[in-house]
Amino acid sequence: MSIKKTATAHWTGGLKDGKGQISTQSGALKQQPYGFNTRFEDQPGTNPEELIGAAHAGCFTMALSMILGEAGLTATALDTKATVSLDKEDGGFAIKTIHLDLTGTVPGADQAKFEELANKAKAGCPVSKLFKAEISLSAKLNG
Repeated sequence: MSIKKTATAHWTGGLKDGKGQISTQSGALKQQPYGFNTRFEDQPGTNPEELIGAAHAGCFTMALSMILGEAGLTATALDTKATVSLDKEDGGFAIKTIHLDLTGTVPGADQAKFEELANKAKAGCPVSKLFKAEISLSAKLNG
């Protein structure tokens, strides 16, 4: 079985003066603007790095929910922030690191078990498997 989802990008103009729009099959993003200024100058609009971060945070958090369930645990809250680092290197830019910052409330879990299961989710989530980047994780269990 293969599940296929699509997204599209449209671009006009050069790198710095050009503009683009990104859309998703679901319509969650519809002609969302992006460009040099939204990627490198913090202007309103989106950029590939935050979209990668959103995908990774969402996938990881869902994977952790599944892994917690397999361990007989259910989270009342899981919050993940993915920080995607775009670094300049010879010949251009590269995404070399992604950091997942997780906070969770999981009745019946202790910090050690929470970290163990979070690391299992980090390694097993399909989006994590996609990246060559180093993926780090910090996990904090709320008391």
